[in-house]
Amino acid sequence: MTDLTPITALGGTIARSETHGLLTLTERPDIALASLARRRNGEVPEPFGLTLPEAGKRIESGPIGIFWSARDQWMVEAEGRAEEDFAATLKVEVPGASVTEQTDGWAALDLGSADGAAPVHALLERLMNVDLSAFGPGSATRTGLEHMGVFVLRITEDRLRIWGMRSSYATLWHAVGQAARRLETR
Repeated sequence: MTDLTPITALGGTIARSETHGLLTLTERPDIALASLARRRNGEVPEPFGLTLPEAGKRIESGPIGIFWSARDQWMVEAEGRAEEDFAATLKVEVPGASVTEQTDGWAALDLGSADGAAPVHALLERLMNVDLSAFGPGSATRTGLEHMGVFVLRITEDRLRIWGMRSSYATLWHAVGQAARRLETR
């Protein structure tokens, strides 16, 4: 039998991390992702006892994060659970809803700042069309970055998470890293 070695979306055996000035990009292959959809006329699910967030919002409790993705649809994150069948666990939590595994289709990067929110804001202004005055912690949106559709989550004042399609993740990493390097030289 072939000896298989798991790799990250960037092709490494460990997660990549880069620092450019005050900004740090970190690949997050440890986060599981599953989509959750309420069925027509079905009850609103409460996975892990959590009330699902409204449009443009994200909630979290411990290692579980949930963000709104469309009407009656959410994405559920689980830190440290990418190596297991998280969708099956979620399905047990919400038996009347539709759940689909997304971990291998999407990949996340965290973007953090060692100096508060200002560097994060400066980077966001260069990369995407997001109203920063209304995009505080607990916010989530789907937007364009370069030519890619991404989910952007505001985890804290000085930390973002960006979910992009795994097939274009190297391009996403390059775009965010290039913008961070440009800020570093300013």
